[in-house]
Amino acid sequence: MKKRSTGGLVFSTDQGRMCPDCREPVEACRCGEAQAPPGDGIVRVSRETKGRKGKGVTLITGIPLAGKDLKDYAKTLKAKCGTGGTVKDGVVEIQGDHRELLVPLLQEKGWTVKKAGG
Repeated sequence: MKKRSTGGLVFSTDQGRMCPDCREPVEACRCGEAQAPPGDGIVRVSRETKGRKGKGVTLITGIPLAGKDLKDYAKTLKAKCGTGGTVKDGVVEIQGDHRELLVPLLQEKGWTVKKAGG
């Protein structure tokens, strides 16, 4: 059986339905919105082969986008590189070593970009 959440205002006569997580009116609730991950404001581009049977991938961390915006931007980066990739936990993974191509593309957006690793 599913446990019921404890506490939290569900309905208010003044504002109507209330969100049980943030306790704001449902119209003003921002719990479901994806938020950009906190960081130091630097986008890092690195290459990694760990756990991929020697195949290299380019990792891009620190992009100040979240949710659908990050996935859409990753799609454009993959198209520019002509390869596949994915987004996992806010990190964009692009197959192959494309650091030289990606750094100028990221700098065009106005972000501070650094190459990380070797």
